[in-house]
Amino acid sequence: MSRKRVGILISGRGSNMQALIEAARVPDYPAEIVGVLSNRAAAPGLAIAAGHGIAIASLAQSKFPSRDMFEDVMTQTLESWDVDIVCFAGFMRILGDDFIDHWAGRMINIHPSLLPLYKGLHPHQQALDAGATEHGCSVHFVTHGMDEGPVILQAKVPILPGDDAETLAARTLIAEHRLYPEALRMLSAGEISAP
Repeated sequence: MSRKRVGILISGRGSNMQALIEAARVPDYPAEIVGVLSNRAAAPGLAIAAGHGIAIASLAQSKFPSRDMFEDVMTQTLESWDVDIVCFAGFMRILGDDFIDHWAGRMINIHPSLLPLYKGLHPHQQALDAGATEHGCSVHFVTHGMDEGPVILQAKVPILPGDDAETLAARTLIAEHRLYPEALRMLSAGEISAP
């Protein structure tokens, strides 16, 4: 079995990154995590990835004269790892059209809401403010619009009486850690492709 080579983009602790790393340790999983790239040198997820023997890199956009140059080096780094698929795991940067077009159909993200509901920042608070009774998470293809790409999988999470954004986020994160590895498995195995 030829496993797909996956690069993960992070900005922080990378708990979804860790869920993908754990899933890829299973021998018959169709993907392997070959590199983790962060836009923050202090991202705790880099040390976690290195501890698993995975290649790491950090690139600060502020060190580049333009966003295009920053993204060109990101692509060069990912290609140096022979990456087939790119996974966002809490990567807090809006990326330009050229980068998105280069990886189109091969780049996925997880967002903590039932898209198309509650895009962008603070989706848990958005759900609570809307009086929703259920929440959840979505894995989707990355396209030009924020959190607008075609959805691959979703998982629902109930909103309980007394929930605040923090308790809802914690419950949603458990679902994210199950959902993301399954979506990556489906893409890597060729069971799905971008529309």
